[in-house]
Amino acid sequence: MRRAAQLITSNIVIMFDPREFYEQWYWPGAGRIRRGAPPGRRGRPRGRVRRGEERTTAEQRQRIAAWVAGRLPAGWYIEAPQIEVDADEILIVGRLPTVELPTGSSAEDRATAEAARIAGHREETRDQRVQIAREAQDAFDRIVSWGARCGETLEIFTSASVPVMTRLHMPERHVLDTLIDAGVCRSRSEALAWCVRLVARNEEAWISELREAFAHVEDVRSRGPSPER
Repeated sequence: MRRAAQLITSNIVIMFDPREFYEQWYWPGAGRIRRGAPPGRRGRPRGRVRRGEERTTAEQRQRIAAWVAGRLPAGWYIEAPQIEVDADEILIVGRLPTVELPTGSSAEDRATAEAARIAGHREETRDQRVQIAREAQDAFDRIVSWGARCGETLEIFTSASVPVMTRLHMPERHVLDTLIDAGVCRSRSEALAWCVRLVARNEEAWISELREAFAHVEDVRSRGPSPER
């Protein structure tokens, strides 16, 4: 009985380092990504626990993005922040003013200066960001994560690692086990996350087309008749 229970147990996938998803394929011009301390929150995050395969509609994303844009202090960023929303998380990434350095400064000096500006912004806005996150979590039942971009440097401060349940047949499990045996990954969950990142990078154009097509479907659906009409 115990063996049977083990066989039907679903794999739990946790995306350990979400910064992998904020490369060129996701946001054009992302540039360098600082590999600092691992992002994420310690302890149990606030907000709901998802039940089932919930999806976020275009209207929900627009409403949440509008709330965030209105709630952020006007002087934080030099342009409108990028706001990504799904059923679990709201990710807010803003661009900071570029750093003026003397002529002839090296790329390493510029990267250091940009990282320092991002670190300063993170510390100076911490209390306000915590308050905004609490309000958003209470209003929208989603964890709020933050990041900043300065010049060619992008850093994600915090981002949620969300368990994703899946069931795999033997040939699919063999793929994951091969990655583990080869030393590419340490566990099946990490191997499956690695596969997701690989598809995201290699199929950028196709995934972008899917996103655009889905956005068009949502737009058409929103203009259709409703039961109240």
